[in-house]
Amino acid sequence: MKGVLLNDPQNKMTPVTRQEVLGLYRKIFRIAKKWQSASGQIEETIKEKEYIESEAKTLFRKNKNVTDPKLIKQCIEECEARIEIGLHYNIPYPRPIHLPPMGLAHKQGRTLRHQEKLRKISKPIYLKSHDEVS
Repeated sequence: MKGVLLNDPQNKMTPVTRQEVLGLYRKIFRIAKKWQSASGQIEETIKEKEYIESEAKTLFRKNKNVTDPKLIKQCIEECEARIEIGLHYNIPYPRPIHLPPMGLAHKQGRTLRHQEKLRKISKPIYLKSHDEVS
């Protein structure tokens, strides 16, 4: 759920990309409006709706100055992935990944820096912005 600056004349965003980003933003708020929590409790539903709206606002504002087309595409892909996963599992929160510490280490004994690089590479697209904001 990332955004980009839409009215900047310096922006290299095409009209098609702009429409796609605006469409995703509207889609998120339509989902939030219709959202029902898995538990069915009113309090939980309200809490999850507020989370969806605040997460969308935070990420779109955070990325409003993104101008690199590759990064914009990555943001759009992350947004689409988080929408699909949230709808599929009926959970608005990002699904964590479970990798054991040093679970990707080579048996020859790589450095911790290499291990962290492997963990970063293995991170799913729908969690790319989660650690940055949370």
